[in-house]
Amino acid sequence: VNRQKPGHAESRPGGVTSKRPIALNASLTVLAGVGPKHAAMLSRLGIKTLGDFLYNFPRRYDDYSALKPIRELFYGQVVTVIGTITTAGGRQVRNGKMSIFEAIINDGTGSLRLTFFNQPWLVNKLKVGNAISVSGRVDQYLGRMVMTSPEWEPVEVENLHTNRIVPIYPLTQNVTQHWLRGLTNQVVKYWAPKLTDHLPGDICQAAGLMDLGTALLQMHLPTSMEKLHDARQRLAFDEIFFLQLGALRQKRDWQSVPGRIFEVDDTWISERITSLPFTLTAAQQNAIQDVRSDLISGKPMNRLLQGDVGSGKTIVAALASAMVNLSGAQSAIMAPTSILAGQHFRTFQSLLVDGNGPLKPGQLRLLVGDTPEGEKQEIYSGISSGAIRIVIGTHALIEDPVSFADLQFIVVDEQHRFGVEQRASLRSKGTNPHLLVMTATPIPRSLALTLYGDLDLSVMDELPPGRQMIPTHILLPGERERAYSLIRSQVQAGRQAFIIYPLVEESDKLDALAATQEQERLQKDVFPDLKVALLHGRMKPAEKDAIMLAFHARQYDILVSTTVIEVGVDVPNATVMMIESANRFGLAQLHQLRGRVGRSGYQSYCLLIPEHEDTAENERLQAMAETNNGFVLAERDLQQRGPGEFLGTRQAGFATSLKVASLSDMPLLEKARQQAQELFNRDPGLQNPEYSLLLEALTRFWGKGKGDVS
Repeated sequence: VNRQKPGHAESRPGGVTSKRPIALNASLTVLAGVGPKHAAMLSRLGIKTLGDFLYNFPRRYDDYSALKPIRELFYGQVVTVIGTITTAGGRQVRNGKMSIFEAIINDGTGSLRLTFFNQPWLVNKLKVGNAISVSGRVDQYLGRMVMTSPEWEPVEVENLHTNRIVPIYPLTQNVTQHWLRGLTNQVVKYWAPKLTDHLPGDICQAAGLMDLGTALLQMHLPTSMEKLHDARQRLAFDEIFFLQLGALRQKRDWQSVPGRIFEVDDTWISERITSLPFTLTAAQQNAIQDVRSDLISGKPMNRLLQGDVGSGKTIVAALASAMVNLSGAQSAIMAPTSILAGQHFRTFQSLLVDGNGPLKPGQLRLLVGDTPEGEKQEIYSGISSGAIRIVIGTHALIEDPVSFADLQFIVVDEQHRFGVEQRASLRSKGTNPHLLVMTATPIPRSLALTLYGDLDLSVMDELPPGRQMIPTHILLPGERERAYSLIRSQVQAGRQAFIIYPLVEESDKLDALAATQEQERLQKDVFPDLKVALLHGRMKPAEKDAIMLAFHARQYDILVSTTVIEVGVDVPNATVMMIESANRFGLAQLHQLRGRVGRSGYQSYCLLIPEHEDTAENERLQAMAETNNGFVLAERDLQQRGPGEFLGTRQAGFATSLKVASLSDMPLLEKARQQAQELFNRDPGLQNPEYSLLLEALTRFWGKGKGDVS
């Protein structure tokens, strides 16, 4: 396979010999028939060395060993069959208003008719002689077996009679499946059995895992679906295990430096809590105690405060800032939008400045992108002189002119919207500052511990008194009038309403337009006597803020918006949240939107209107109608849609290193986390020579610049 002798790589200074074959670092041109041109094509798929072939996994598999022959199909089954197209053609019906395309496939045992409606382009795609795989429900029409609008994709004719599981790889221009599969087979068959497993035997045994060489062979050349499942489990375990080890290592590094101690006495705490205009929940009290323990520990705080919508996280952040302020040190609170920053500012102002608060008026300031230039300069100098004790803002806080006199406490709100670099840059503005990260996305515990293994976790899963359950109703598109009349009666009672339209990122322009047109229609035809405002993502920040402030001040009755209002907007007077095309949203998003109402003593309502009648059966919408508990919904969202949807694409940074693991496989997360924790407790630096290969693999997994997962 390769033209050089298998040797071993010098892996670490001091000449410690790695057991990983050095040939796996060889360039692709050592393979017979692969020249520089082919190597350049393969590098587009991320394959640059022989070792990369081992981890370039198939995107799916065609299981020819378990295919259903057409003659054995029966009515009502949902199956996948493979056959060759024997006839194909399209026709117009209903005076040309509809087109039907029909094809017949045969697999040697029988024939199956396929019918597609209004897809005339299939004439150029499905041609006689093509082999295709079709998946769908088997129906009967005039005594014959048919499938209507099945999923289909082309298959390679040469595999039709192989009777095995065939891997299908991601491709790029000028690379064919056949050629890539051939090369991969060659490398994997030769090298996978020669690998020394980087996982210590006792961990493999304890976790019941297949060895690495076998797992890689079975991923590329599975002998059965069971073996493939075991191989995936093994490789997924590795990824979660490495993710966890990296997070634990980061936590250790973060805690190896001293953090300044901020002590406050019990009397001060209870006075502050008693002076609040409301009673704290037990969850809030516990979170305040966690923060207090961190501030006196002598180590930098590194805590994730996870609270459901409206659980009162801002109060915890405000009290923590006040504790740090007692010693004259500074705090910075960073929010993802200027609307949210302004809101935090008002909360902090009422808790810490107004009345007999511990801060003087000029010691708390707001800094956002559109703060007037003169005021910005004044804030910059107040921050650098230390006169300003707490500054709240957007990422404008981490831009160059901002230099702190003594930054000791940082709060990052809705942190999954901030990049790793931004957080690192904010940390560098102080010396080992304490860090509190807050999120209103309720993440199931085992997932939170995996993703944020470097952070200590405080969970606030209780709503403050006064916040109420929000009845959630699914209305069919034809019942929109009922929603409008509820909104009208609420406005007549002095309340306000939100009407949300989805924002599909691919067509930002179209969407802003959809909301725009709807706002015009609602203002003109539905609520001509009410004031209907419009808010969408394409507006300038200053415009958005002006609209939100006007809505907050009750200058408008109804706000038509895209999802820009999802995070943290506080309009206590709003009691109706109506969401159009609700089936397009994830549960976490719907839950966040619903949390915009019910923020006062008034009874509030959430109305979900799907696009079509048949989407009203949507599981996500049913879940919303059943529960107001964000943690329950988070578990469901994770099962139904996977973590990408749930955490938002901005959080996907770390997940790009996960090729196999699914973050919704809770038992695997638990198992890998437990093993990583045990190993870390035994040997945090992986100094033991038996872990040298594991240390190499861990370093490869984290690569460059993945040092801050959370």
